[in-house]
Amino acid sequence: MPALPCFPPFTSPLRTLAVRFLSCKRSAPVNNVLIRSPSRATAVRYFTPPCQDMETVNTSARLAALRSLMKERGVDVYVVPSEDSHASEYIADCDGRRQFISGFSGSAGTAVVSLDKAALATDGRYFNQASKQLDTNWHLLKTGQQDVPTWQEWTADEAADGKTVGVDPMLISSSIAEKLNENIKKNGGKGLEAVAENLVDLVWGSDRPPRPSQPVTLLPEKNAGKDTATKLADLRKELEKKKLAGFVISLLDEIAWLFNLRGSDITYNPVFFSYAIVTPDSATLYIDSSKLNSECQDYLAANKVAVKPYDDLFADTKALASQAAANGDSTAPKKYAISTKGSWALKLALGGSKLVDEIRSPVGDAKAVKNETELNGMRNCHIRDGAALTKFFAWLEDQLINQKAVLDEVAAADKLEEFRSKQEHFVGLSFDTISSTGPNAAVIHYKPERGNCSVIDPNAIYLCDSGAQYLDGTTDTTRTLHFGTPSAAEKTAYTLVLKGNVALDTAVFPKGTSGFAIDSFARQFLWKMGLDYRHGTGHGVGSFLNVHEGPIGIGTRKQYIDVPLAAGNVLSIEPGYYEDGAYGIRIENIAIVREAKTKFSFGDKPYLGFEHVTMVPYCRKLIDETLLTAEEKKWLNDSNDEIRAKTEHFFKDDPLTLNWLIRETQPF
Repeated sequence: MPALPCFPPFTSPLRTLAVRFLSCKRSAPVNNVLIRSPSRATAVRYFTPPCQDMETVNTSARLAALRSLMKERGVDVYVVPSEDSHASEYIADCDGRRQFISGFSGSAGTAVVSLDKAALATDGRYFNQASKQLDTNWHLLKTGQQDVPTWQEWTADEAADGKTVGVDPMLISSSIAEKLNENIKKNGGKGLEAVAENLVDLVWGSDRPPRPSQPVTLLPEKNAGKDTATKLADLRKELEKKKLAGFVISLLDEIAWLFNLRGSDITYNPVFFSYAIVTPDSATLYIDSSKLNSECQDYLAANKVAVKPYDDLFADTKALASQAAANGDSTAPKKYAISTKGSWALKLALGGSKLVDEIRSPVGDAKAVKNETELNGMRNCHIRDGAALTKFFAWLEDQLINQKAVLDEVAAADKLEEFRSKQEHFVGLSFDTISSTGPNAAVIHYKPERGNCSVIDPNAIYLCDSGAQYLDGTTDTTRTLHFGTPSAAEKTAYTLVLKGNVALDTAVFPKGTSGFAIDSFARQFLWKMGLDYRHGTGHGVGSFLNVHEGPIGIGTRKQYIDVPLAAGNVLSIEPGYYEDGAYGIRIENIAIVREAKTKFSFGDKPYLGFEHVTMVPYCRKLIDETLLTAEEKKWLNDSNDEIRAKTEHFFKDDPLTLNWLIRETQPF
């Protein structure tokens, strides 16, 4: 962790949150040690063995212990989801049950264990990684591939002949649980059973990490843009429209946003373990009160928010269910709502289908449309973040080419974090930096591990996907570089990816258009060459919140069909291409959805477009100008002018970076 003097003087307790965020990243402190090679003639092994994160884990003993418990409880098939009880994509170490039982460490996937088989399903981002990490006990289900069953189908097949499937009801949504139960029974199985005691936790035992309980801080209104009282009033209007008795909130980023609070219970995500219940006349936050300082307590009280212990939530929801059921023929609304991501356990506690509505969260919808304060914060933090990245890339090229330094992937990531930490309002990283050289860049969610990762090869592609948390916003930027002479194939692939990024950035579409509808804009040039990539094109981004934020995005997920893009949304645009075992390319910008000026307005509809806020140059060496149109060259020139104008003042005393910036932003 950099020394505290690297931070600007914060005027709020969020300074302490910055310290905690930095301490979360890696077990060893940031170091800037360079292993120097005296000359290029010195033999350098650029590709060391796969990092620890990619090693195969022997799961035989764990599976044997789990199967013993399954037999004791009459469970024939056991489902182990990735998520925690709040449906979090990124989780605390104590909730890493699927990783513990399978050995697979990716952020997405579901493990299913029968008494004699085990399967792990994950999506295209992780096929490469999972194939390396799973041992011979496991069968990899490549989600979305032809003739490959989904994990639900695999589970139903294993449950045939009257078998019982078990799952911890806290870790699976009600909608998924009910559909799975239906499929199991259709296939001849007995059904899905809610197993209250988590069996993986029992196998894990005393080695399971404790649940974190970090202090919570207040996000000032100058950064939030809207107070909690106003947000609660808006939510209550939605409850009134839907004639609901209340809304039970379980998603951690929604609670943090609603109450203008931030925490650090989950690494890189400024959230804290909590629940909330909002009714037409009350609001209750369920949290360990020791985490709240006096400023937070006073703010909540001023906004008429009651505080109760975290563990009281389920007892209170059961009481609400009893009260609603007792209303009988009363005209008062009886139903409470939970998010479609709410747990099966939560729905059962509230009284089941008769007393519960599952809805797309109105809090999530409101959070996804940033107010002007949040939008300006995103613009400003991306300028500072862009300056840090530019300084890093200039430094890295100089070290590799001029200084003949030998740097591994983690050392480079550490240096980037150091540069970021000196920017105003820096709090910490927004996810593990993907610092990847050569073949490692083809692993879409690669994470280098300290002491056992690859040395950066200056004659190979280098892909860096990284981001930071600032008090005024969250960043996520990917740039792909080459410090030597790229091959023709690499230049072609890079330019096709860049063209897709430009096509989506300049797209104009009518209000009501979904991210699903415009996904092909970014893929079209790759498709013409018979190429593609196995991940979404864009995800929502929080405002000093989770770097992956629903419900909006660009891609082929069903939810992206259901949720149209709206002015004020902030999301990524990140097409890519990956050649397994050789290289990977991704170019990612963050963009704001804004109203677009059009000559006409068919159907009296407003039209929307994008405003990109990422301020980092593209790699000139990798661009094949012959593949660019005049319009694309103009876009690049305009973007480069903007990047240079907004960031060059950071380098007035740094000729190395300034010269690199000027070189990389020369007109085409």
